[in-house]
Amino acid sequence: MNEAYERIGDTTPGGILIEADHASARVPDGIDLGIDPALLNEHIAIDIGVAAISRILVQRPGVAAFLGNVSRLVCDYNRDEGPKVAPGISDGHPIPGNALDANGYEQRLTQFYRPYHTALADLVATMKPSLILSLHSFTPRLQSRPDEQRPWHIGILYNQDRRGAALALDVLGREPGLVVGDQQPYSGTELNATMDRHAEAHGILYIGVEIRQDLIGDAAGQAQWADRMEHLCRQVLSMHAALG
Repeated sequence: MNEAYERIGDTTPGGILIEADHASARVPDGIDLGIDPALLNEHIAIDIGVAAISRILVQRPGVAAFLGNVSRLVCDYNRDEGPKVAPGISDGHPIPGNALDANGYEQRLTQFYRPYHTALADLVATMKPSLILSLHSFTPRLQSRPDEQRPWHIGILYNQDRRGAALALDVLGREPGLVVGDQQPYSGTELNATMDRHAEAHGILYIGVEIRQDLIGDAAGQAQWADRMEHLCRQVLSMHAALG
């Protein structure tokens, strides 16, 4: 395990790679975000449930995972390099410890952001995954937008490369009772930085997934959705191969 990331599972070339930018709520020693520690259990600090799903999936053949090892409030890996890497506010909550000067931002980039993306690029280059599953989760309701409804059980995000997304939407659309969002609860044309860099830029097939956090907040939900994610990935790979 590295300070910025954790790599687990079977990295045999050609396998499935799970990538989870926001898998941890860890705040390293020496960093004071200036917030109520209880907020580290909330969606502003971590994508609830995704680490547990990843750890279930890497027990299966041909699956590896690359997980962020600090809170998104310390360093948000799913952003382009710049001030948004250390957010000053999240869902209405000020983050006083992220009122950084130029040297402070450079320290976060040097300590976390750049090592994360360098290591992920190296893993992608050596593993040559057949598919990347970019795994995120979203809150059922933003505190800053209490009237906004988020009914989707799962959303699929993408930017310019829609190959994996189109197949994933087809597979998920056949599940009775499952509410699926196409570019919901937000758009991958705006929030897709990691996949833009490590998948789309290299023509690698990927699926960008957002699962609603209340569905994967306990062990039973995590096990159910891990099975669903494995089925989704293998179906997408099979359909993609059939298309040539």
